[in-house]
Amino acid sequence: MFGFAKTQMVSPEKALPGRDEPIPVPPRHEVLDAPLAPPYPEGAEIAEFALGCFWGAERIFWQTPGVISTAVGYEGGYTPNPTYEEVCSGQTGHTETVRVVYDPTEVSYEDLLRIFWEAHDPTQGMRQGNDVGTQYRSAVFYRTDLEQKQAEASRDAYQEVLTKAGHAPITTQITKATDFYYAEHYHQQYLHKNPGGYCGIGGTGVSCPVGIAPAE
Repeated sequence: MFGFAKTQMVSPEKALPGRDEPIPVPPRHEVLDAPLAPPYPEGAEIAEFALGCFWGAERIFWQTPGVISTAVGYEGGYTPNPTYEEVCSGQTGHTETVRVVYDPTEVSYEDLLRIFWEAHDPTQGMRQGNDVGTQYRSAVFYRTDLEQKQAEASRDAYQEVLTKAGHAPITTQITKATDFYYAEHYHQQYLHKNPGGYCGIGGTGVSCPVGIAPAE
């Protein structure tokens, strides 16, 4: 029953109350030496993705050329300014999320979508590998109508190749971005601070066709 409850979304009226005070955010990124919170450099854009444990997910994006900054936090739920323990209880509705601040002249939103799809298994529902719970569900939080269309098109394209490879249907949520609540300081760039730390991120091994030019 405990495992079952962990995979059921809490209702808004039963979610934890949270708090008014935001979690303090370190001023600079440990790897990229860029701001974790706004204001960001002029021309920068924001994308937010959930793909399992945010420690490994963040590292994938900070290693991506064209990415200015990254941060981990909580999104998609009901509890304002939750703690990590509250999110892991399954009683906030949030999923572990990576904020990606990027230069669109160097890396496109479609490129980031391809990295997102290939970095995890988007067919697993309320889990990612051995990590089970609503906080590990897969999600794309779009900010514009164009991003929504790009995300949905990328999902459909990836579903085609996943199906051919024998995988199940994609369960990723594609939903409008809500409030992004920063995680505690020790989670930010965790695998840089703890190189031997846990990383539960693992893809399907199937390449996503989004953003890839056809071979000539």
